[in-house]
Amino acid sequence: MIDSHHHFWDPDRRDYPWMTGEAAALRRPFGPDDLRPFLVRAGVAATVLVQTVADIEETREFLRLAAATDFVAGVVGWVDLTAADVSESIAALRRGIGGEFLVGIRHQVHDEVDPVWLRREDVGRGLAAVAEAELVYDLLVRPRELPAAIEVTRHYPHLRFVVDHLAKPPIASGGLEPWATLIRGFAGQEHVACKLSGMVTEVGREWTVDRFVPYVATVLEVFGEERVMFGSDWPVCTLAASYERVVDTLREALAAVGPYPPATLGGIFGANAAHWYRLPV
Repeated sequence: MIDSHHHFWDPDRRDYPWMTGEAAALRRPFGPDDLRPFLVRAGVAATVLVQTVADIEETREFLRLAAATDFVAGVVGWVDLTAADVSESIAALRRGIGGEFLVGIRHQVHDEVDPVWLRREDVGRGLAAVAEAELVYDLLVRPRELPAAIEVTRHYPHLRFVVDHLAKPPIASGGLEPWATLIRGFAGQEHVACKLSGMVTEVGREWTVDRFVPYVATVLEVFGEERVMFGSDWPVCTLAASYERVVDTLREALAAVGPYPPATLGGIFGANAAHWYRLPV
């Protein structure tokens, strides 16, 4: 098994502007020793560590941490896509300690005021640099940003994209639209994958598995079995569920949608992430 999406952080080292409201409960250090017991119990052999703030120094720290941590197989970091020297920033990260673990780039697009931020010319130059470096670009968007995201993915067919957290559908309200119609824009785009992650935090602690089944079913319909992957979104997920419960919930939801044979589940829970991020596992 591979966990394609988790985080580490230390509020003593930097500020995390998004840790407000309920997320303020996460304002303490989370590191490899905190996650390791959950990975062992769940049978997860490798992970992808994902950026949390727009700070290239965090990415440097994550790469050094990956080099010193046996289970971190890849890092999705941050660079300023709008900077003129974005290509050099990526190259410098790769030259540094743990640079070989850099597998992708991400920006908190859903926090931008402009819903079409992804379509900006300077952002496009940054995405071209990510493609040239043969890295993945993780799309952190909500339904508001999906039209721009779909347009951008069509414009960069040689860049591998991975949509985080199903593009954050309205699970709390139980509605499918407009998310379901919008996300179908990725159908047929073989260079775009999607993480089955972040679902529990959209609804809080009161939920049952059937709440997630329509969203999982829609993603499988749009992306197919080889373009989806498991991600825990730990420790953010702990606001709503334990690591083990996140894993079990996805297994149960997939059983309700499928059922899927072991080979397909093996892809969703591991092989697909290894393929998309080109992990050395």
